[in-house]
Amino acid sequence: MTELGCIACEELSEVGAGKEGWLVDDPNLLCALDTHALALANRSVILVLGWADSDGNRVKIRPDLSPIEAEQITAVEWLVFDEIRVVIAGTSSGHLLFYSLGGDLIHKQMIYPGRILKLRVRGTKRDLTQDTSSEEVCVVMPGVVARCDGSDIQSMLLRWFQETHAQFWNQKTKKRDSEAPETPYGKLPFQLWNVSKYGTCTDAAITGTMPPPLMELQVDVVLLPFWVSSQLSEDKSRSLVGAILSKVVPATFSTIASFSKLIWRSEPTSPRKSDVKPQPFARASPLTCLKDHPRKGEKLTLSPSGTLAAITDSLGRILLLDTQALVVVRLWKGYRDARCLFMEMLVNKDTAASNSLFYEPVKSDYCLCLAIHAPRKGIIEIWQMRTGPRLRIIQCVKGAKILQPTYRFGSSMTSPYVPLEVFLLNGDSGQISVLNRTLN
Repeated sequence: MTELGCIACEELSEVGAGKEGWLVDDPNLLCALDTHALALANRSVILVLGWADSDGNRVKIRPDLSPIEAEQITAVEWLVFDEIRVVIAGTSSGHLLFYSLGGDLIHKQMIYPGRILKLRVRGTKRDLTQDTSSEEVCVVMPGVVARCDGSDIQSMLLRWFQETHAQFWNQKTKKRDSEAPETPYGKLPFQLWNVSKYGTCTDAAITGTMPPPLMELQVDVVLLPFWVSSQLSEDKSRSLVGAILSKVVPATFSTIASFSKLIWRSEPTSPRKSDVKPQPFARASPLTCLKDHPRKGEKLTLSPSGTLAAITDSLGRILLLDTQALVVVRLWKGYRDARCLFMEMLVNKDTAASNSLFYEPVKSDYCLCLAIHAPRKGIIEIWQMRTGPRLRIIQCVKGAKILQPTYRFGSSMTSPYVPLEVFLLNGDSGQISVLNRTLN
């Protein structure tokens, strides 16, 4: 590994730092990584820390949460567009909050009444192997999956960015009025699906979108639900769902207008929470289901193309799922509490061009790998995909966590190619390092 910097500071006590194992032992502590900054959230506060410069920029955000509903922060992630970087948070009441790096609220919107479990930011670019490109934010809730298109989010943030800079140059710096509407830049369109047929969802990810035939949009979704029946303790024959792959399809219409009316919320904006009505669900059609009692899926991570999903389960196993063929292509055992992230390793260095001092590696020089952090073993293993060998074993301390920078919207496929990297945060020392992508 290569050390990059340290985030240790007094402000970390706001999110529980100060005792051994604080980073991994607190189930309410959330982490999200950008290229040179880290966002940490714990129930009611979001702490943004930078380590690129010596002073280490620090921002403390305290969202206005409902005390009546005991609302708390349940998910956090970055949104990165060229010159725009913001932090988004999901709450236990189903709200999506957008914050500037100055701590100002940009946008607040109800997605669906319920707990937001995870926010996933990803995209696929058009290249020789991809016919279409797609960028999105996926909102995962128990039994509900929502999708916000990246272009809609970018349009909203551009309006905010332009307005903010106009106020700055006109010396009209003023904060939002607490009585102002929650969505000053308009409602953010989103698609919503009910995927609770097999039980409560613990994790999910959208693997890609298909071209729309006759105004019909198809979205492939990998779900990690677990089915807990009220009779489960008595009926041992009921199995838990490990992973299912579903195709969710909104209803087909002949005009764009009627299509948008179904998918997008059209109710008038109201600052009163009681007036907010949930958006109706679109149609969802399950394709397949993997049942293996007593296994239940816990966490999943997608490859950059969305064709592979690494799934950890309650039995200490890791399944590598081909999301196109709908089959498990690889299985690891003995990895309890493991966390997996895909990365790219530079393994093809034998060509004459690659030995040149001025050569910049291209995408074809890298191979896709899976980094498996096994905290009980105190190691990180790197395996070549799909069926390749184990390339490296890295020792790591207890209380560390592997992280990955969020997807950057609008990132180019041109040279120099930026590979997928994995970082390691040592909670006890505050040191953050990057796993080397070359084999010595």
